[in-house]
Amino acid sequence: MLIAMLAPISWPTPPRHYGPWELVTSLLTEALVARGVDVTLFATQDSITAGTLAGVVPAPYSEDPSIDAKVWEYAHLAHLFERAGEFDLIHNQADFPAHAFSGLVDTPMVTTIHGFGSDRILPMYAPYQDRVHYVAISDSDRHPALRYAATIHHGIPAGDFAFDPVGTDDLLFFGRIHPDKGAAEAIETAARTDRRLMMAGIVQDEGYHERCVAPAIDGDRVVYRGPVGGADRVAALGQAAALLHLINFDEPFGLSVVEALASGTPVIATRRGSMPELIDHGVTGFLVDNVDEAVAAVARLGEIDRAACRQAVLDRFTVERMADRYLALYKEILG
Repeated sequence: MLIAMLAPISWPTPPRHYGPWELVTSLLTEALVARGVDVTLFATQDSITAGTLAGVVPAPYSEDPSIDAKVWEYAHLAHLFERAGEFDLIHNQADFPAHAFSGLVDTPMVTTIHGFGSDRILPMYAPYQDRVHYVAISDSDRHPALRYAATIHHGIPAGDFAFDPVGTDDLLFFGRIHPDKGAAEAIETAARTDRRLMMAGIVQDEGYHERCVAPAIDGDRVVYRGPVGGADRVAALGQAAALLHLINFDEPFGLSVVEALASGTPVIATRRGSMPELIDHGVTGFLVDNVDEAVAAVARLGEIDRAACRQAVLDRFTVERMADRYLALYKEILG
């Protein structure tokens, strides 16, 4: 089986720090290669894979301001679709632009929809659903106007996340500094429970950061570490008493949620989007509707068995499970 894997070009694949789409693309690519599948990864030239790297984009546009996103995205797409006949299947991880080329080639195509953010993108999805096989990353993110081949939750390499059976008293915010992610709500929850808050992630909304986050950062009760990766990422996720994921949008999936659970860290999350699919209320964390309920949930953290948090990931959210499900879908499509 010859697979063309189309990665986004905002960040390298895998990303150095932030880049959830690129991370999932990398995890799936490497798992498929480990299963003996011949995968060609179409990604930025600084990407890394055990498969075959096919790159024309010199650098990711979110890291290099000299890269014009629109210009290089077209070059990226053309590079793949001019070679489409070499592959049994194209797996598109880079949103709707690839659909414009799908009717010009005979090679079947799968698109993982990494989040259906707005009905405004529907014109680049609905007309192509007889040609492209859509995969939702959670049942909550399925759009009623589309047909789906499957829902496949993201998986993570659980072995990369060290299980911490005890943790500390500190709470953790891990994600983009953006109103959607609930950084201000995490700060308020930590203050009202008299817990230290560790914060990690890129600043995506400078104004929000300056108004709602930066004034609280004192290096003592609220500590901001910026984007963290590698061993620092593993330690941050495992050492917390809980991850505060008090989102203000219908998040299609939450990689940091699953990564925290794999580390043994329970999650207190807003009851929106995919959170009820990821968190077993009262077993691996708590689903809440406001800060008052988040504060009450912190007081109940002693009820959570951290080993149960990790086991939930081993049962449902491993990269192996994700790869097996995609491989089964490929085989079904190819007959």
